[in-house]
This record gives sequence, C-alpha cells and structure tokens, in this order.
Amino acid sequence: MTSRPQTPVGIAAESSDPYCVAADAAAELLRDLPWHRLAVLGDSVTAGVMDPLPGYLHRSFADRFTDALAATRPGFAAVNLAEPHLLLHEIRDQQLIPALEFEPDVVMVSAGGNDAFRGFDAEALRADLASLLTPLAESGALVITIGLFDLARSGLVPPEHAEGMARRFDDLDRITADLAHRLGGIHVDTHHHPLAADPDIYAADRVHANARGHAVAFAAITTTLAQRF
Repeated sequence: MTSRPQTPVGIAAESSDPYCVAADAAAELLRDLPWHRLAVLGDSVTAGVMDPLPGYLHRSFADRFTDALAATRPGFAAVNLAEPHLLLHEIRDQQLIPALEFEPDVVMVSAGGNDAFRGFDAEALRADLASLLTPLAESGALVITIGLFDLARSGLVPPEHAEGMARRFDDLDRITADLAHRLGGIHVDTHHHPLAADPDIYAADRVHANARGHAVAFAAITTTLAQRF
C-alpha cells in the first residue's frame, strides 16, 4: 500500500527547526536511491505511535519515509507491518514471513525496544535479532535499522531505573548496529542524535516520541541514506 504526501499545513515550527527536513527536500535527496518496494517492521516506534505537537506535521517517520520515496517513484509500493507492544521474537514470528512475501527491495526495522524496557540477555537478543534481519538481507533487500532515542538520559525516567535502562538501550543499539553492518545494511544512529535525550521530543507517556521526535528521526534517516548513496 502506498501513501500520498500530505499538504504541510500549520507546520511553521517544523519548517524552521534545524533538525528537520522539508518533505520536498527529502524526496529530492532520496530520489536516486534504487528502491521501489518498502516493507516496515517493528513495534510502536515504526507503527507510528506519537503525540501531536503544534507546529509539526502529525506523521510518523516511517510514513514520511514512505511519502518521500513514493513522491519520485511511479508505481512505488509499501507495506507497514509494525504493531505496538511487540517483543522482538513476536515481531519475527508475526512479521517476517509477510515481509518476505511482499518481496521488498528495502526494509526498515525497529525492534527490541520493548525487550530493553523489561531486560534481556544480550546474546539471546542478538540471536533473535539476527533471525529477523538475516532472512531479510538474504532475500536481497537492503536492511535499514533505526536506533532508539536516549530516553533513559532524558530526565523523564525515575533515577532508580535510569542507569539500568540506559545500559540496556546502549547494548541494544550496539547489537543492532553491528548486525546491520554485518549484513551489508545501514543503521541510522538516532540513539546518539544531539536531541536524543531532549525531553521536548517525547510524548506525554514518557515512552514514545511526539511529532517533533518523528520529524527529527526522519531527517536523520534521510541524511544518513543520502550520505551513503
């Protein structure tokens, strides 16, 4: 399924935000990338859970990425299989086969965040993540993994939980980046973004991003891919 770019109405703050990129500029930056079928996998991050924020388009980074690719590619197709609340093994079990059946040439994945909230064994998580990403890469699709913002260091997490959470999310980011690179993919390092720990990019639930967070993540994705190709 493809989606059409939305008319940017009432996004004055986003338009002047140095960490964001305009939709038309992003489409041009991504114009020459050789992709025509996108599959998005993951949990609430790629499913697009967010709070609205005045001055910013209420559109997730995954939808913005879909819009940018579709804007310059007649016949472009995309499917977003992501669902909130899923653990890594659930993402693999529920979304891998449908993604492969779609036959994408590029996949965007965010997985493991819910595992990191609960705690995980690093080697077990690496094995589960590899069992998700490896078949996607072996199918011929380019694997793009998206880092998670640094919630634990934002001041929004109770101090008694922040240190352990920071360590787990750091481990998740390192494991994800390493696997993506080993598979010839690209890891978008939003975990170390200048705004990663800024409380102003988070939703009221103190877990997800708000509309600015999604706009910032999309700009990071666009910049990273444009520099690689």
